[in-house]
Amino acid sequence: MLLVLDVGNTNIKIGAYDGQKLCGSWKMASVVSRTADEYGYVLMGLLAEGNIRSGDIDGIIISSVIPSLNYTFGHLCRHYFKIDPMMVGKGTRTRINIKYENPKEVGADRIVNCVSAYEKYGAPCVVVDFGTATTFSVINRDGEFVGGCIAPGLKMSCEALTQKTSKLPKIELEFPRSLIGHNTVSGMQSGTMYGHIGMVDYLLEGIMNELGERAFVVATGGMSKLIAERSKYIDKVDSLLTLDGLMLLYQINKENGNA
Repeated sequence: MLLVLDVGNTNIKIGAYDGQKLCGSWKMASVVSRTADEYGYVLMGLLAEGNIRSGDIDGIIISSVIPSLNYTFGHLCRHYFKIDPMMVGKGTRTRINIKYENPKEVGADRIVNCVSAYEKYGAPCVVVDFGTATTFSVINRDGEFVGGCIAPGLKMSCEALTQKTSKLPKIELEFPRSLIGHNTVSGMQSGTMYGHIGMVDYLLEGIMNELGERAFVVATGGMSKLIAERSKYIDKVDSLLTLDGLMLLYQINKENGNA
C-alpha cells in the first residue's frame, strides 16, 4: 500500500492507496512544535481505524509547504515504517513543464494539484485551491504550468478583519440571506463570502482572457464546495485532487525508477 501525506500550513492530509484505490483518508493539524513520535502516535491511530498496519505500507510520498517539518516526517517514516519517503521537489518527475521564473518558488502542493488536474481533466485547466491561501494554478493547452494567483484565504481574511478592528466580532463563514447585510454579522458575512466569490470569478475570467480560451476549472480545499455552488466558472469540485495527485506522482516516478 502507498501512504501519501500533504503537509499544509493548517492541516496535514493523509491517504492510503491500494494501487489507484483510496482505502482511507484523514486529516490532522499542522503543528510545527510536534515531534516525530507525537505525529507517529496520531498517524498510527488513524491508520488503525482503517485496519491498516505499518507493515502494509510499502511506499510513502510527501508534499510539504512547511520545510521545518520535513525532517520530522522523514524521521517518522523511517522509524515507524522503515521507509525513506519520496519528497515532492527538485528532481520529481511530473509530466508537466514548469514555466515559472523560479520553479523552486512554486509550492509542492500546487505542483501536486496541477499534475492531478492535468491527468484527470486535461488542459487547459485552472486549479483553485481554497486553503489557508486561495491559490489559482494555470495549465495551458500545451500542458505547461504557467503561473497563477495567490490571494488570502477565506479564514485568513475573516481573522484579519476581526483582529485588526476593535468592534467587529468573530463570525461563521456562511452566506447571509441577502447580499445587503442588515446587521454587523450579516454585513461581514456578505462582504467576506460574496466578496470572495467576486474575486474568484474576476480572476478566473481574467485568466481565461489571457489564455485566449475557456479553461476547465477544478476547485479543491475546505471551502471549495461552498464557493463553487455560486461561482460562474468553477466546473468541478474535487476534494481528493491533492491526494490523488500524490498517488499519481508516486506511480510516475516509480515507472521511471525514482521510487
